[in-house]
Amino acid sequence: MQGSKLYVGNLNYSVTSEQLEELFSNYGQVKNVNIIEGKGFGFVEMSEPSEADKAREELNGSSFSGRTLKVDEARPPKDRQGRDYRRQ
Repeated sequence: MQGSKLYVGNLNYSVTSEQLEELFSNYGQVKNVNIIEGKGFGFVEMSEPSEADKAREELNGSSFSGRTLKVDEARPPKDRQGRDYRRQ
């Protein structure tokens, strides 16, 4: 794994940033937690890629707050600017 930012999906909507930070802190230093309100997913940034890799291996498919977590390396955000396909 190259990065230290993880996508965390299938979250229970009642999960807080503090709960997620506590869960991931078992695998290293958590730098940042960002839960997307009302969407059931968020992002956790670890201090080292090796810590993020360990957390992903251990937590992907595990049960947390009544849901089965989906944990994977976060992908870069998509370019949201519209392209003009007429220009080549």
